[in-house]
Amino acid sequence: MKNIISALILALVLIGCTSKKNTEIKINRVSFSYSILKGLEPENGITRRDPSDVIKVGDTYYLWYTKTEIAEFGYSGYNASVWYASSKNGKTWEEKGEAIPRGNTGSWDAYSVFTPNILVAKRKYYLFYTGVKPTPGNPDGKFENNSETDITAIGLTVSDSPDGPFVRVSSKPVLEVNDRADYFDSYRIDDACMIYRNNKYYLYYKGRNRKYGEKGPRHTKLGVAIAENPAGPYKKYENNPIIASGHEVMVWPYQGGIMALLSSHGSEGKTLQYAEDGLNFKKITSFGDDYPKAPGSYRVGNFGNASQQEDGISWGISMFYGDKKKNKWPHLFRYEIKLEESKDKSK
Repeated sequence: MKNIISALILALVLIGCTSKKNTEIKINRVSFSYSILKGLEPENGITRRDPSDVIKVGDTYYLWYTKTEIAEFGYSGYNASVWYASSKNGKTWEEKGEAIPRGNTGSWDAYSVFTPNILVAKRKYYLFYTGVKPTPGNPDGKFENNSETDITAIGLTVSDSPDGPFVRVSSKPVLEVNDRADYFDSYRIDDACMIYRNNKYYLYYKGRNRKYGEKGPRHTKLGVAIAENPAGPYKKYENNPIIASGHEVMVWPYQGGIMALLSSHGSEGKTLQYAEDGLNFKKITSFGDDYPKAPGSYRVGNFGNASQQEDGISWGISMFYGDKKKNKWPHLFRYEIKLEESKDKSK
């Protein structure tokens, strides 16, 4: 009798595993809509860009972003710092102040800090960011954005509260460019997006190879580094890059795996891609030019454990890149995203 019961249990387990493997996620259509953020409306003379993911703590939403009044290299974030805002409904926001200042003179992030993103873990708030120092040898201590020696790195701050203060965990970055010139991330790494799954912390990022020079952005690829603890150390995945396109990083838990939204850069641009294991991504569907730019998503449940999270996302914060000819500076706005899904269990 015990053998019969054991055999039945084993059969049910195998059927369950087979069913999961035979379930292919399909998205029939993805659509987006947009609205202005009250309290963070467009403001000439001020750049607000590169929004983080949004988290909710108690009854309050929190958002971090790049802010500057300096227009260098267009409306870039290469001379900026990280600010934050809060909201009670995700639509009307109050700017609270600077969250991460530039690093001290001589540090790796002395010139600019930008492109923040947030992770809630172990009752702490980990705020990742990208930093740059002045171009080596520049007589005026400026950042040239010269596509040769102006490398970036990813840093980390931590706080007991979303309102800060955020303190750097180290005087060094948590992730740096590759020393080998032929690697996809030998010149720039940027745009951290954090996922916790299967007791590990996945730091998704974008990388650029130094050999492409000024044409580098169109050759951006995505990689991941993994750690046992939120503060690292992070080890780059041996099979990087995991996606061969995209210029901005937005990933989120979906049906127990990870979904990625790719910008227009590269042969796989303007697509949604899915990986059940968070590593081996495959195209799910395409979308048009109206996709959110440099988006962050509202982290439902603060993305507690991606491997157990079935629901996806419904909204987040995106940006307008700015238009110099029309004197329109970059600003943030809210987007809604809808996925029309079907599941094909016949394969």
